Amino acid sequence: MQHPTIICMMPTPTSPALPRKKLPIGIQTFAKIREADFYYVDKTGMAVDLIDSGSQYFLSRPRRFGKSLFLDTLKELFEGNRALFTGLAAETRWDWSKKFPVIRISFGAGVVDSKAKLQDSIDGQLLAYELVWELQQQHLSINRRFINLISHAHARSGKRVVVLVDEYDKPILD
Repeated sequence: MQHPTIICMMPTPTSPALPRKKLPIGIQTFAKIREADFYYVDKTGMAVDLIDSGSQYFLSRPRRFGKSLFLDTLKELFEGNRALFTGLAAETRWDWSKKFPVIRISFGAGVVDSKAKLQDSIDGQLLAYELVWELQQQHLSINRRFINLISHAHARSGKRVVVLVDEYDKPILD
């Protein structure tokens, strides 16, 4: 009967251990993780595969499972922030000459426990994008403003608009 061979690799005095990075606990922005040199599991290749294979997705995963970070990664990818992807799978697989307008709506901040607070949250987020895209705010329904914003961003950029919605269920849970 043969016994298994066990190999134990230990740093030697002549080969120092690599410095440890921090864990990105609670950090939901891709740029902050990449710029501060936290540990990061590269999922950018899967992001490119997802983008290449379809156009609309509903991502349902358990709470605290990285959905917000993944959406932020998609935002940075579509906005063409190449420097953040240095050394990652997407760096060589993404067409960095194309940048897309991104509208990211999130319901994660604060408590949204009434229809009025939900409308206020959406109104504030739409207003921020209307200012970015220099779209005159009109007294329209939230639905019509959202449609106008997407149409205006498309017309100004000539590109399809990427819409990312995060924490869609939080108002329901609140």
